[in-house]
Amino acid sequence: MAKASDLLVAALEAEGVDHVFGIPGEENLDLIESLRTSRIRLVLTRHEQAAGFMAATCGRLTGRTGVCLSTLGPGATNLVTAAAYAQLGAMPMLMLTGQKPIRSSRQGHFQIIDTVGTLRPLTKYTRQLVSADSIPARVREAFRRAEEERPGAVHLELPQDVAGDETDATPIPKSYSRRPLAEHKAIARAAEAIHGARHPLLMIGAGANRKTTARALRGFVDRLGIPFFSTQMGKGVLDETDPLWIGTAALSDHDYVHRAIDAADCIVNIGHDVIEKPPFFMREGRRTVIHVNYDGAEVDAVYFPQLEVVGDIADAVWRLGEALEPQPHWDFAFFDRVRAALCGQLRQRSRDDRFPMACQRIVADLAQALEPDDITCLDNGLYKLWFARNQRCRRPNTLLLDNALATMGAGLPSAIAARIVHPERKVVAVCGDGGFLMNSQELETAVRLRLDLVVLVLRDDAYGMIKWKQAHEDYPEFGMDLGNPDFVKYAESYGARGHRPASAGEFLPLLRQALASPGVDLIDVPVDYGEDDWLLNEEIPRLSAAVE
Repeated sequence: MAKASDLLVAALEAEGVDHVFGIPGEENLDLIESLRTSRIRLVLTRHEQAAGFMAATCGRLTGRTGVCLSTLGPGATNLVTAAAYAQLGAMPMLMLTGQKPIRSSRQGHFQIIDTVGTLRPLTKYTRQLVSADSIPARVREAFRRAEEERPGAVHLELPQDVAGDETDATPIPKSYSRRPLAEHKAIARAAEAIHGARHPLLMIGAGANRKTTARALRGFVDRLGIPFFSTQMGKGVLDETDPLWIGTAALSDHDYVHRAIDAADCIVNIGHDVIEKPPFFMREGRRTVIHVNYDGAEVDAVYFPQLEVVGDIADAVWRLGEALEPQPHWDFAFFDRVRAALCGQLRQRSRDDRFPMACQRIVADLAQALEPDDITCLDNGLYKLWFARNQRCRRPNTLLLDNALATMGAGLPSAIAARIVHPERKVVAVCGDGGFLMNSQELETAVRLRLDLVVLVLRDDAYGMIKWKQAHEDYPEFGMDLGNPDFVKYAESYGARGHRPASAGEFLPLLRQALASPGVDLIDVPVDYGEDDWLLNEEIPRLSAAVE
């Protein structure tokens, strides 16, 4: 006989779980005791939301379900944003929450909410564990749902009395499964459309960010020479220093990449997820769009592909490549001109000496300081557009940004998880001052775990992106400016090192010093978004429109 909480932990071990992130409460003390004697590491955080972001990031980086833990009531509700983050971002994550005894309780309805019902709209699967015997099946199903395409969030609630029950049940082993393959007629129709096109173009979306798909795409592009661009969450699936890369769809329209899109007569969308902000807007009769994904297209006003290839993406890409040969009538001359103009524009302001700093200079300096496999984790703010647009990623999952929920507060927790998963790589969190202070308490977690981590706080003393939008809509400035602590002293109060450059020229040497030093370093970087509205809404559209 085994205690139910021991069985639950054994089931987690059978699924390959290495870490559980979270904050315990009295309702899950049995589970904490079972974790204490297991090989799973409990990572104690300072807020449940941050624990959820960490678990989701582990899922994003590994493809295996990350796990977070909370107590009932307020602890569980603090996971709601993290659930949405994982669900919209297609990151496999399991939330384990506690609950009062369900057979008898002396505390009435104190702290009790319907957690299962609360999380149902935000998860793929949510259940209360009503008996010890049900644990193996519920855990196996939760992990299966979390990891099957499209991945996402799942939840299990363990009541206090059930956790202490005895059972003879044992964990259910993982099953072997393979994703269905696309139908051969769909492959043939798609190959025919690409073959007959004059200006075919490849788009790489979030669903293509899988190891086997990346390898298949590399072979496809090398064999056929078709230019490609990516969505924000498809960055790095293919090396963006490749001469066939023509940019990232960071802006909604009127960028260089959109000139290429407008010229394309056939766009092959590999792994496009409509959760992402649209990389381009379809217009009736303009071009053939081919949807290649695990699931059929979710049609809306701006996305209605004419052809769908539904099945395992890697296999579909490989079979499409085998069915095609480079065609003499394919014409990529305009795409080449777009690429040359884009690369020239990306170099502008990369050596800008103004201070407070321009984001383009920060992106360029960070690229100089990091190796191709190192990881940059973004929070959410105006700077995200510059990183998505200007940073040329060479490896998958080396720029972790959120273009799905696009929540503030995830940057630092995400970086902590990335460093835990990849201790051999340098990891940098890039946060605006607004987003950083939403989970800045996790500096203590990073220091306590003795992580080597660099945190850039881009400070404009305002909610900068909304202030930019406010100005773009010609509204007067109102309600966006805020005060900040002394971030250097703030970092030092947690046992980290704090730095503040006095000029743009000081930033890169300071960054390199921080990356080379053990422990946690925070760099307070004043930023200037003053020209961003003009650059993004006037200058870049004007320059890109001039490409002929």
